[in-house]
Amino acid sequence: MPLRSGSLVALAVMLVVGQALAMGEASAADYEVTTRPAVVYAVHDGTKLVGDLYLPKGRGNVPVLVAMHGGGWRGGSRGFYKYWGPFLAGNGYGLFAVDYRLGGPGMYPAAIYDVKAAIQFVRAKAAEIGVDAARIGLMGDSAGAYLAAMLALAGDRFNAAYGGDAHAATPADVKAVVGFYGIYDMLAQWQQDMTVTPGDSITQDFLGVAPAQNRQLYVESSPITYAKAEHKEVRFLLFHGSRDNLVDPQSQSGAFLATLTRAGFLARLSLIPGAAHFWASDPFENAPGSYGAIAAPQLLQFLKDSL
Repeated sequence: MPLRSGSLVALAVMLVVGQALAMGEASAADYEVTTRPAVVYAVHDGTKLVGDLYLPKGRGNVPVLVAMHGGGWRGGSRGFYKYWGPFLAGNGYGLFAVDYRLGGPGMYPAAIYDVKAAIQFVRAKAAEIGVDAARIGLMGDSAGAYLAAMLALAGDRFNAAYGGDAHAATPADVKAVVGFYGIYDMLAQWQQDMTVTPGDSITQDFLGVAPAQNRQLYVESSPITYAKAEHKEVRFLLFHGSRDNLVDPQSQSGAFLATLTRAGFLARLSLIPGAAHFWASDPFENAPGSYGAIAAPQLLQFLKDSL
């Protein structure tokens, strides 16, 4: 349900104002970074699925994030995380930034199955990779944040396909989710699409039908539907720009935070003043005051507490 004006501010546990700007630049790296590009994690319907793995050099058994790019399930790539990968690895965390199927072959729920396979790959190969199988989190922006939230809250629903995957029996549960300007309520996003880009809805394209044709699918495909107490061990850190007119901060991150909080989750929302959409993939380490630089120390503290 959309929030009233001002409710988002009241719900934001970490509302970013001038005080947050004083947090300074992203912290200096403690580790050298090792990168393994284009690691194959699964093959689905003849499509080879790959990811780029970033790790702190000389450190084993590290906590790791699986990162999913945005792009409205139509575009984008794992390259969106080419700045976060080295930054996080330099601070002692692994990051596996993955591609998944887009457009026609990536229609719901294929993309969810793809990224679930990435989590299963990381857990199954944890010892070989050098990460801790018990400390896996997810990270995503926009459509990628949607995928992260769906897998964290409802990943066990997606088990009907790809039973032949090498790691299909491996659990895909995670401990934490970091979501940048995510889509958590598909019907609310469809309504936003109709306002901003009439006749061109990313949610309708992804699901394949309009709400009038199958309203229940919009409910079943929304992360907010699964924000229930049985999953409350997962922690959430949500970022959203105060000027985002593509993915509305109130009806998405604000409403999702409220639902998570009522269900007993540990969840926080950081509202970034002045930010619109599409900034998580920008360089930030040498750009004090940038949106990524504001988010970085909060993200590191969250990972320290959650992984």
